[in-house]
Amino acid sequence: MDNGASSYRRFRDEGDESGLVEIIRDYKDGLIFYLNGIVGNIHTAEDLAEDTFVLLGTKKPRDHGKSSFRTWLYTIGRNVAIDYLRRHRKGVEVSIEEGYALVSDEAWLEETYLREERKIALHRAIRSLKPEYRQVLWLTYFEGFSNREAARVMGKSVHSLETLLYRARRSLKSQLEMEDFDDETL
Repeated sequence: MDNGASSYRRFRDEGDESGLVEIIRDYKDGLIFYLNGIVGNIHTAEDLAEDTFVLLGTKKPRDHGKSSFRTWLYTIGRNVAIDYLRRHRKGVEVSIEEGYALVSDEAWLEETYLREERKIALHRAIRSLKPEYRQVLWLTYFEGFSNREAARVMGKSVHSLETLLYRARRSLKSQLEMEDFDDETL
């Protein structure tokens, strides 16, 4: 599988708009969540993902084939996010957590509540990490990037990325321990 490269070539070279639509459909959600880890605001991340796809659609940059299409796309998104952060050096906004729906089954509600609380605690701990740590954890664990692909996206050597990943894990573990997070529930 070429991870979207043929869809992009079809759009870029032949003008087939459905190629860009396929790319947006396949990569939008993952890119938004990755960018959210950089900027710390889901609404801004959505805008930046849109800007990334607009850049693909208007400037039609060339993918030189040095990495997978997804790695190349996420690198472009990361650069768009960095440009945004340079322009807006204010503090990071944090979105409000969604409320829970009321249900009649109390046992199910309690289980759901506890599961969501653990997720919130985990995301809170991840948000408290340095931006580089958030990025490397997101790329490797949530997006499933290999260390080589994540290194390319972040503009680092594989060795530097592995060191960063080790430190990010250690920092996350320390943060979770400070919050009395039960690691058996991960």
